[in-house]
Amino acid sequence: MSPVPRGPLDGVLVADFSRVLAGPYATMLLADLGADVVKVESPAGDDTRQWVPPTRDEVGTYYLAINRNKRSIALDLKDAEDLEVAHALSERADVFIHNFKPGGLDRFALGYDDVAGRNPASVYCSISGFGATGGAALPGYDLLVQGMSGLMSLTGSPDGPPYRAGISVFDVMTGLNSVIGILAALRHRDATGEGQHVETNLLSTALSSLVNQSSAYVAGGVVPHRMGNAHLSLFPYEPLATGDGELIVVAGNDGQFRRLVDALGVPELADDERFDRVGRRNDHREELRPLLLKALAQRSAQEWFDVLTEAGVPCGPINDVRGGVELAERLGLEPVVLAGDVPTLRNPIRMSASPTRYDLPPPALDEHGHEVRAWLGLPST
Repeated sequence: MSPVPRGPLDGVLVADFSRVLAGPYATMLLADLGADVVKVESPAGDDTRQWVPPTRDEVGTYYLAINRNKRSIALDLKDAEDLEVAHALSERADVFIHNFKPGGLDRFALGYDDVAGRNPASVYCSISGFGATGGAALPGYDLLVQGMSGLMSLTGSPDGPPYRAGISVFDVMTGLNSVIGILAALRHRDATGEGQHVETNLLSTALSSLVNQSSAYVAGGVVPHRMGNAHLSLFPYEPLATGDGELIVVAGNDGQFRRLVDALGVPELADDERFDRVGRRNDHREELRPLLLKALAQRSAQEWFDVLTEAGVPCGPINDVRGGVELAERLGLEPVVLAGDVPTLRNPIRMSASPTRYDLPPPALDEHGHEVRAWLGLPST
């Protein structure tokens, strides 16, 4: 499928039966690293093709965000000839990935046992919302998991309603965990010749990703609550008002706090016994906050950004998405890359010897159907 060697995963064939976000994001990352990804879609196509607005050339930008470097084939698994293609692809694939409900592919002989029977060395990755046991019947939407995991209880103002994150954060993180699991399983296969079943789910990803917040409960018996933009264990670690707008100010340790108050012109605060240690600043944050705000009110956010950055204090403005992309451009990170003629975001991994690739634009539905069938030795429809 890939005549020119490229990328550390060159030669790895991925049969991608996933759709929407977690699975397609995972397979795009694998494709960026050189894997040949065959995106198997229903005749109606991946749902995100139609998740609009916004669009580019009448295709949802959601779809464009997570489907570069792939070939598309449309298969109706209820059709005998199309199912034969799916089985043939599963026999050849190094990696088989899907996010159907647990057991949803069994009736097509595409569940783990069937695929492993045809292809014992394959790495089979199942992505679900809540696992394959007690949560098998629950639909795996990111918003549901944000609510049910506890994340929404932590997001928003203390006296306001809970909020979802601005992105489908656990879909993305589950995609990342899936890639980690797949790469580990491929390494295991290299050593033993054995394939295996990799399972990820959104809820387990969510609880792991809540890190200090979930640990506060399981290790400390404390149920965290919404604190707006404040941090449970650090202060200051939040946006603070300046003379003309907010600036994110961080003092992650006592040294940073001393540099902060020195730069603000109130060095005596670092020696105040209420504020001279991290824990004490947390205990007395409501006394410290107005003192910091009074000092910050003397200059604009941009002026304080320059002053504090020069002093070695972590700080930054609150940008919109355009501002975030423009910042990355100014820093030389080259965040936008073309996949064909489609602007996409650069893979965040940089590798010196085997760089990521951006060869193929997100495919049209069934764009490579004839090519994939011919490669499998099956007649084109």
